[in-house]
Amino acid sequence: MSDRASSLAEAVRARRARLGLRQEELAELVCCSTRFVHTVEAGKGTLRLDKLIDLLAALGLGLVVRKGAPGVAVEADECGEPAP
Repeated sequence: MSDRASSLAEAVRARRARLGLRQEELAELVCCSTRFVHTVEAGKGTLRLDKLIDLLAALGLGLVVRKGAPGVAVEADECGEPAP
């Protein structure tokens, strides 16, 4: 698992836990399979982008693409939670 996938996985897991959602509940909100949620949280390096964006939106998270910024960064608030 890459550092980028690991950071994303941790951010999703932490936010889901903070919201008190089980993987099954999040999957239902997003209209995806529980397996997809598990795959994201396991840090798989290849994912369906449309479903990932839907999953992040359901958690109140977003995906940001910045010009000239190499790689992927997951921003966190002062408590280590993903930034809202």
